[in-house]
Amino acid sequence: MTRKAMETMETAMKTTKATKATNKRTAKKSFLVAALAGALALGAAAPAPAMAGAGAPSGDARISTAFSLPGAKVYPEGIAADPRTRTVYVGSYADGTVYRARPGRAEAEVFLPSGTDGRRTANGLRVDALGRLWVTDSTAGLAVYDTATGTRLAHFEVAAGTSARFVNDLTITPDGTAYLTDSIRGVIYRVTPRELAAGSGVLTEAYDLTPALRPRPAGTFSLNGITSDRAGRYLLTVDMTAGDLYRVDLRTGAVRRVALTGGDLKAADGLDLAPDGTLRVAHNVTNTLTRWQLGADGTRARLTRTVTDPSLQIPTTLARVPGRTLVVRSQFDKGGPMNPGSGTPTTFTVASVRGL
Repeated sequence: MTRKAMETMETAMKTTKATKATNKRTAKKSFLVAALAGALALGAAAPAPAMAGAGAPSGDARISTAFSLPGAKVYPEGIAADPRTRTVYVGSYADGTVYRARPGRAEAEVFLPSGTDGRRTANGLRVDALGRLWVTDSTAGLAVYDTATGTRLAHFEVAAGTSARFVNDLTITPDGTAYLTDSIRGVIYRVTPRELAAGSGVLTEAYDLTPALRPRPAGTFSLNGITSDRAGRYLLTVDMTAGDLYRVDLRTGAVRRVALTGGDLKAADGLDLAPDGTLRVAHNVTNTLTRWQLGADGTRARLTRTVTDPSLQIPTTLARVPGRTLVVRSQFDKGGPMNPGSGTPTTFTVASVRGL
């Protein structure tokens, strides 16, 4: 075989391998989009949470715009606030961009561009006590960044060979341990401070909730939002399809369904738990926010307020800051994962809600 023939064959082999890799990534993204669309569509068909008036007054909640996000196809999903600097971070489900909104600014700026460290989606975001930004990628795992420089400090991935997965939201307990939900597998992953210091690794499966979850239609999600109490006693995570809230005891590992009074958590996405036991929830497809009061041990929750407004534009996650709640307006139904190829989104924004 001539040198030219050998070079031609090598080029063809490289092209074939690259094409296969691209097809594999495309197939995975298509599967995840289909799963997300299925879960959201199911939520749309489900009854909305209790409306204002039936034991859950809406009060005088005031909804306005906190800041906008640059870009025509952002489709934001996650949000995190840094209490030290009052900076807010928002992630794009569409391409993995992470935006930074500085205090007093009307528009956020790009902090981590699309594709940073190979990330193509940005779902759950949290800022820990040391000012590090944690960002989940639904297709791969988790990365941790220095908020001052944007430098990646650590990254963790789902174990190789794991088939369907959707790494979604996360919470960080007082001891510095992070817990992440997988919306397809029904498990909660864990990253400890020691693992974080090592800089990389495989996400550890800490809790498998599938035995406790109610059966769900194929192609829909289960676990979504997750939060933890200030004492580090337990986790709370929501099954968005069934509308259930689960409590995971961090000492014993026991999993139990929280007794809900006054409503359910169908289509629930983001969770925010305040130190006084107030749980705020974003219900995406019903354009609803709810407020619940937890019992002292986190085994019971009572619905105390409901706000439903189309101006929420499919709210996915929320973050409590002094005096108000910041809510992500995803617009997933305007050409996003709910209805790909249909609808035209308006300017992407984060809402400011007072009175929730």
